[in-house]
Amino acid sequence: MKLKVNQVNWPADFPEKPEVTVEVSNDHERLFLHWHVKGEQLRAVTTEDQGAVWEDSCVEFFCQVPGDKHYMNFETNCIGAMVGSRRLGRAEDVQPLTPDEMHSIKRTCTYAREAFEEKDGLFEWEVKLEIPLSLIFQCPISNLQFPLKLRANFYKCADQTKRPHFLSWRPIDLPKPDFHCPQFFGEIELV
Repeated sequence: MKLKVNQVNWPADFPEKPEVTVEVSNDHERLFLHWHVKGEQLRAVTTEDQGAVWEDSCVEFFCQVPGDKHYMNFETNCIGAMVGSRRLGRAEDVQPLTPDEMHSIKRTCTYAREAFEEKDGLFEWEVKLEIPLSLIFQCPISNLQFPLKLRANFYKCADQTKRPHFLSWRPIDLPKPDFHCPQFFGEIELV
């Protein structure tokens, strides 16, 4: 399925709207996310995993297994540095993924993993992720029965650029930017 990440939830303060799509698929072992972004400004200061990637040109996938109180966040900047964790909220019961779990997520990006300050212009870039379904569902692949449902939202942000923005797939009804809000997740089905 191909989804548009085009909800401008805070238009008065953050009207910027780059073009963002994400293609979602799976092979019954891995979840594939293929992001395509077209917009002005490009920034990639963070090169290490579990760093402040959301300050850069960044795409994000948050998901929750139905019935689970925890959700997972996968945040990736345009050079492939990533934040990954399991959590109950923004700062509640945050469990960062282990180095082995982080290494199990395959990442392919348009740009090499080298830091650069913000650039002006029009840029098109892609991020491809392969996330093991066993990591998301916390069980062996052999225990999964398809189709599978996930509660999820997809985001695009760039907190520290000249034109910060906070786009989402599903709308968020809060007074200020916050992606850590599972109550606004939509549903996707993995077949």
